[in-house]
Amino acid sequence: MGLNVVILQQNPNLAQSLIGGLRSYFHQVHLATSQAELRDKIAQTRAEAVVVDIEYARLNDVKNLHKEFPGVPIVCTHRIPDEDMWMAALDAGAADVCPAGDVHDVVTSLLRSVSNSQTAAA
Repeated sequence: MGLNVVILQQNPNLAQSLIGGLRSYFHQVHLATSQAELRDKIAQTRAEAVVVDIEYARLNDVKNLHKEFPGVPIVCTHRIPDEDMWMAALDAGAADVCPAGDVHDVVTSLLRSVSNSQTAAA
């Protein structure tokens, strides 16, 4: 797949795990270390999807990202996501919330979200 994804993940070990898992499915995987860098990388790489650690970024940041890049699905991660967090993230514009350490779940959610986004755009 020729898609680009940008990750904002505070934990370096989780970031490397996500990057490794996503590289099998996405053309390029970029790591951002701050909100400003995340926005820059989304714009520069024309990212088709974003993974945001909501322990590092706030839901308001997700909301702003969704407004700034409305066609780019945002999958949030958290160490221990719960239903309330999931609902709040969806309300903020996220496509899904996954456990940060579950690379397979993040990949599945990203692929589904990108597919849905491309279908909606067509």
